[in-house]
Amino acid sequence: MLVFDRVTRRFGDTVAVAGVSLEIGPGSFVGFIGRSGAGKSTLLRMVNRLINPTEGRILFDGVDVTSLRGRRLREWRARAAMIFQQFNLAPRLEVFTNVMVGASVDIPQLRRLLCLYKQSERLRAAEALDDLGLLDKAFVRVERLSGGEQQRVAIARALLQRPKLILADEPIASLDPRNARIVMSTLQRLNSEHGITVLCNLHSLEVARRYAARAIGLRAGRVVFDGAISTLTDEAAAAIYGSVDSDGSDSSGYQPIVDGQ
Repeated sequence: MLVFDRVTRRFGDTVAVAGVSLEIGPGSFVGFIGRSGAGKSTLLRMVNRLINPTEGRILFDGVDVTSLRGRRLREWRARAAMIFQQFNLAPRLEVFTNVMVGASVDIPQLRRLLCLYKQSERLRAAEALDDLGLLDKAFVRVERLSGGEQQRVAIARALLQRPKLILADEPIASLDPRNARIVMSTLQRLNSEHGITVLCNLHSLEVARRYAARAIGLRAGRVVFDGAISTLTDEAAAAIYGSVDSDGSDSSGYQPIVDGQ
């Protein structure tokens, strides 16, 4: 169980997240939705402590992760794997080398520096790549892959962390519709087949409705909607975005990623 207990984050005089309290059960697929600047990324990054809360606590299975330090914090960050919009890969290195970074918390530093991996560690990387349809790309430089393939490499790297959570921060924002569908379907499959809890920041109502089981809507750092995706009505969307056009775009002009676009 992941618990947000009155979590607040301030940047100077700006309140990015304001007193958020939530409970997210294991094996959930949650879509965080809202406009840019609503606090989605800040909230997600506080889970694995890339950003620290100004006030409040975040707990996982009863452990206060906001109080972790040193190795315990590194171990938590491994179990709460982060997937970024811009992939955060080393483009000139091979796919396999990038994926092995995910096992860093389990491999001593000297072996990591010398790339001395055990057969069992190499096998885990190969299995992750095979699971994501990328085994044939293992020794290809990342810079030669498409954006969708690079994001799947990032997911494979996350799998090597043995995550209990996957925190996906706008994972399809820089992808074309076809690759966006592949990446979202991959996250959905990992959630359903492996039971990994997925928290995914999304702009698009259409994408949230297609893949998430639960939606949490943020506006100005506050939760204004929390419920099953089936209850995300146009009225609820209006509370999140301000106003929503008939095609599902919000009043800021954002166009959702949909089939055929």
